[in-house]
Amino acid sequence: MYEINSIQESNPVRIIEPKLKAKVQPGSNVIIRSCDNIFDLKKFAQFPYDLYHTNPYWVPPRIGDELKALQPVTNPAFKICEAKFWLAIKDCKVAGRIGAIINKQYNDKTGEQMCRISRLEFIDDKNVSKALLDTAEKWAKEKGMDGTHGPLGFTNLDHQAILIEGFDHLPSIASEYHLPYYRRHLEEAGYGKEMDWVEFRLKLEKEIPEKALKLNDMIQRRYHLKVVHFNNRMEMKAYAPKILALLNVAFGELFSFVAMDEELSEFYINKYFSILNPKFVKVIEDKDASIIGFIISLPSLSHAMQKSKGKLFPFGWYHLSKALKRPKVVDLLLTGIHPDWQAQGVSAILITELQKVMQEHGVEYVETTGMLETNEKAINHWKNYNHIQHKRKRCFRKMF
Repeated sequence: MYEINSIQESNPVRIIEPKLKAKVQPGSNVIIRSCDNIFDLKKFAQFPYDLYHTNPYWVPPRIGDELKALQPVTNPAFKICEAKFWLAIKDCKVAGRIGAIINKQYNDKTGEQMCRISRLEFIDDKNVSKALLDTAEKWAKEKGMDGTHGPLGFTNLDHQAILIEGFDHLPSIASEYHLPYYRRHLEEAGYGKEMDWVEFRLKLEKEIPEKALKLNDMIQRRYHLKVVHFNNRMEMKAYAPKILALLNVAFGELFSFVAMDEELSEFYINKYFSILNPKFVKVIEDKDASIIGFIISLPSLSHAMQKSKGKLFPFGWYHLSKALKRPKVVDLLLTGIHPDWQAQGVSAILITELQKVMQEHGVEYVETTGMLETNEKAINHWKNYNHIQHKRKRCFRKMF
């Protein structure tokens, strides 16, 4: 399926097939290996666990989910994407990894031929980072691309961006953590800023202002709106396809977003909705019972995922279930409002209804996930709360 690239005397990086024995030439100490089998994909998924194992802020993803995302047989995004993954080997150890994704649907949407750099991780060694980036860029050029950008994933519900501010804060399970030197390596490799995401930490007030409660009631009565509450996962999952359908509409024009078909939506429903606490998900329907808004939050699982080391068994479920029941921090994952209903007070209703649940559970803080720095309405809204803006992530761009 893959060819062995020729080795140039002036090139310190060799690309080899996994089955071949790696022999480092004089003056060369980095080998790039394409991930052509499940064994190398497992090494690819494992590398961040080894890199960050002593870092108190890194939150491991579920390693099983990571492996599913890397394979066409388990990730339907491969139907609209072409992707390849590589490992960097130094001193007989994995020293870095990189993926390259061509999302054909997104390129058609933007009219640009861009390749997405994905899942980039590496030790603080410029030879390693350069070898990885050069390899992905070479592949992108061979595919007819005009440039690379990222890190971005297959979709917006996948890994995206590199942390550039907030290294001493714990991320949510839907966010990213990286080491400070990543930014320097990318900039020295010729990458510049394309887009930033910012994140906030909010202090939850003990009481909801009476004025806000009355305003929300008035809006609901005026437009005949209904707030949908969920008592169990079965009720919530029944609404999941409608929620993701609205997500396609609400997020349609946002940076890096690509609409998801039914199969891809099902993939993310199975991945995320199984761990949600239904009480922390709210939906609003109009008078015709059509969904016009939703808010999805989750009691923070960051500490639980650290304790479980990204594995559900044998004890991971215990840590996760405990975190879901007695949260002090809630992660605000997604909020979507139909374009026809934006600026009509729907978001305020959702937040107020969610705040009622958080107060019942004794929640003290809310962590937002990344919002585009160009989304001034959302950013200004959170600034009305007792807050800090503590994290910033960046998507980089390089044209050939």
